[in-house]
Amino acid sequence: MIISTIAVLFTFGLVIFLHEFGHFIVCKLSGIRVEAFSFGFGPELYGRTDKGTRYSVRAIPLGGYVKPAGESLDEASGAPDEYFSKPWYTRLGVVAAGPFMNYLLAFVLFSGVILFVGEPVLSDLPVLGEISQGFPAEKAGLKKGDRVLKLDGVAVGTWSGVAEKIYGKVEKEISITYSRGGAEATVKVKTRKAPDGSGRGVIGITHSMDFGYKKVPFLKGIGMGAHQCWYWTAFTVKTLKSNFDKREKPDLAGPIGIVNIVSKAAHTGLTDLFFLIGLISVAVGFFNLLPIPLLDGGWAVLYIFEGISRRKLTGGIMKYVNGAGIALLLSILLFATYSDIMRLVSSHAAKKEAAATQEGVDKTAKQFGIALPVKDK
Repeated sequence: MIISTIAVLFTFGLVIFLHEFGHFIVCKLSGIRVEAFSFGFGPELYGRTDKGTRYSVRAIPLGGYVKPAGESLDEASGAPDEYFSKPWYTRLGVVAAGPFMNYLLAFVLFSGVILFVGEPVLSDLPVLGEISQGFPAEKAGLKKGDRVLKLDGVAVGTWSGVAEKIYGKVEKEISITYSRGGAEATVKVKTRKAPDGSGRGVIGITHSMDFGYKKVPFLKGIGMGAHQCWYWTAFTVKTLKSNFDKREKPDLAGPIGIVNIVSKAAHTGLTDLFFLIGLISVAVGFFNLLPIPLLDGGWAVLYIFEGISRRKLTGGIMKYVNGAGIALLLSILLFATYSDIMRLVSSHAAKKEAAATQEGVDKTAKQFGIALPVKDK
């Protein structure tokens, strides 16, 4: 519980705070006076004022916020250092800085994980995967997870070496020495002709498909990190397009779903957690780029329109735009939360059904005096 709570606070705090920090930095660089810049929300725990900006740390460490002077047209006095006194392209830079920081964070995390852990590669170790029913390997007692050591007394160290040896023997006996649980054994197996007509010898085994990791050079690692940012953005666009074309409901995760995912990742390892934070940061950055009122993308559309039309935004326009934005964002939040709850309900129902089925099996077995194998929990 403690680990999950820390992971959730760290994830939301980092992703949202850096988003707001992007807005803050561009405001400062472009001469926009910032009245307040906070880490967290709620009551102020610590704060100080420097050059007109109130810097503070607040009680709820879930992100932060930045308040430029004159950010509302109704409050703007026309002072040259206010937000709406700046040209449209300056304001465009301010709103774009938030999503940019999200993508920058994702890039750093993806690249860091890849450089630290390495590039995933399919292991070529001679470890058995699925065993085909009715084939010689199953009849000889070979099982998933067995590691082949020798074929016909000759040591083999790779899966490709195992495959090459077996393929070359058609309807011939072959001796297989393998290890299982630290113990070694040898069986004799007669190969069959492959059913695909290739003329190769087979015994009904597949590769375990285990993945290993190999170190990558620095430049390749950061290139792969950048590709991850592009890949997950493109994947999101394609998925939304597919949902729209097929008139399907998008599978959105709201706060409940994200908390659940982060909690699970926190218990599987730091690399999984950092990679997940990168994914969430991409999602937050992408979502904020959507042309929805109140989001950065919605502001960007208004500022670009202002630049093209050369017509200043008015308080009346902003009132209607903000109202529409609030309604749309609340609808998205409610839908995502509903989806989260339904996923939890479905998962709970599936577990109850599985438990009931197992209980019925146990009762039947007990009735007929059948001893069932004990399952690892």
